[in-house]
Amino acid sequence: MDTSTERILLSTAYHAPIQYFSKLRRYPQVYLEQWESYQKQSYRNRCYILSANGVLPLTVPIVHTGEKTPIKNIRIDYTKRWKAMHLRAIESAYRSSPFYLYYIDDFLAIYHNEYEYLWEMNLAFLQLTLQLLNIKANLKITESYREIPSPFLDFTHAIHPKNRFNQPDPTFVPRPYFQVFEKKFGFVPNLSILDLLFNTGPEAISWL
Repeated sequence: MDTSTERILLSTAYHAPIQYFSKLRRYPQVYLEQWESYQKQSYRNRCYILSANGVLPLTVPIVHTGEKTPIKNIRIDYTKRWKAMHLRAIESAYRSSPFYLYYIDDFLAIYHNEYEYLWEMNLAFLQLTLQLLNIKANLKITESYREIPSPFLDFTHAIHPKNRFNQPDPTFVPRPYFQVFEKKFGFVPNLSILDLLFNTGPEAISWL
């Protein structure tokens, strides 16, 4: 992988993993792809946290159209009570972490909005998290599919929760940090950025 380029392409993501945010800190120009088709079982509408019972996936339900729909047009399915479930799970997992109370109100303000589209909600969470991490990322949105000046690195498929889809990433080496349930499960790498933020607070950026 050529790491000399300054531009990368990322997909949207729901409380993206630490690997994703390491790219936002490392690369000067970051393009977000809004025209790709939705991909199931990816970070686009799913994140992973560490609960008392182990790694727990949190998935935002979407309205399925049966067609290849650009990710920017994917609607959130509010017929399911996913918000309450996600918030209970996050509170249960992190209420005893050092910085949960310090940050949670900022996230609640976004959860209290009824975003119609997954893209809009993810972007709101992304912008908030970058602010909390003190990362000044140069974000750009693609105006058409993969419209980004060459050369660039494409991470839209490389960062994936399923091991069979993951690609080698020499620029990301997980570094252990304190986790609430570490004594029970050992250190679990590359969870949602929420895990790093709630556990390490202002020092989170040093792990990226």
